[in-house]
Amino acid sequence: MSKRDFYEILGVARNVSQAELKKAYRKHAMKHHPDRNPDDAGAEEKFKEVKEAYDILSDEQKRSAYDQFGHAGVDQSMGGGGGQGGAGFGDAFGDIFGDIFGGARGGGQRVVRGDDLRYNLEMTLEDAVAGNTVKIRVPTYVGCKTCDGSGAKKGTSKKTCDTCGGHGQVRMQQGFFSIQQTCPKCHGSGETISDPCNTCHGQGRVKDHKTLSANVPAGVDTGDRIRLSGEGEAGENGAPPGDLYIHINVKEHPIFVREDANLYCELPISFATAALGGEIEVPTLTGRVKLKIPAETQTGKMFRVRGKGVKPVRGGAVGDLYCKATIETPVNLNGEQKEMLKSFEESLSGKKHSPQSHSWLHKVKEFLG
Repeated sequence: MSKRDFYEILGVARNVSQAELKKAYRKHAMKHHPDRNPDDAGAEEKFKEVKEAYDILSDEQKRSAYDQFGHAGVDQSMGGGGGQGGAGFGDAFGDIFGDIFGGARGGGQRVVRGDDLRYNLEMTLEDAVAGNTVKIRVPTYVGCKTCDGSGAKKGTSKKTCDTCGGHGQVRMQQGFFSIQQTCPKCHGSGETISDPCNTCHGQGRVKDHKTLSANVPAGVDTGDRIRLSGEGEAGENGAPPGDLYIHINVKEHPIFVREDANLYCELPISFATAALGGEIEVPTLTGRVKLKIPAETQTGKMFRVRGKGVKPVRGGAVGDLYCKATIETPVNLNGEQKEMLKSFEESLSGKKHSPQSHSWLHKVKEFLG
């Protein structure tokens, strides 16, 4: 163990934070690494000094003992916490660059969760507004029943990978860098199968279909999605499954158009009803309602039927139904009907019977000068 002051070795104050301590360690470790100083015989010793100082000061318990008792508090030969002055260069640079390359010190088996699945569900507007329970059949991977998802033949078991020792990671030294990578033999699982299952060939899962019941809440709309946790693809070698996402697409309706919580439709009204007024039946998603049409109704007038829209799936008030009046011109008239209309047209004179037409003609005259 070096007898130099550890804080002095790293060039930091005694009240240094852990973040600043790590920053100083990286700076000095890179400066004194033997690969960067091939002609400096003392670089290796300086590097070991830096590593030893950081190992002690980065551990809160050891640092406290060192601050209180000095080297005696952390010297193994004196019953202290012990340093790690003999640590290899690969381990040191695993500390420095571990967070960059995503490596985890000490290894550990990699568990690869199964993939998420997407299912596109087409619904009628009626079902989307009211909600429904639907059955869907999804192609997916499911856990192998022969080996219970282990991937190993019945009566056998997996073995610890002899390449990575069960850690799932191997460390590659490439000159100045030490890089931690997924084990190429076990692919990060930490285990190998010498006698694979004949059904799934060692994957622990097989292709299949599964039928699910999905509760679609009332008020969903195109673009909404429903998550079924754990109903995605089974993971390899018994790993947990992914999720299933049901994407909603509401089919076009022959009468209604939805905008958020409101519904819209066009309402054809006969010429006579529009002129004289009356009462007509209007369809809604829950049945028919009667709507009073006032006399002299014009095309484009919007009628509002409260509470006949949609209750949003995320909460809020029920929307309304808006009916846009469209005055329908009579067709297929016989001779007598045509003569009656001509007489009727001749009986109309002045702007009081056609205010919109009179106003439009006035604007045209102004425009043309």
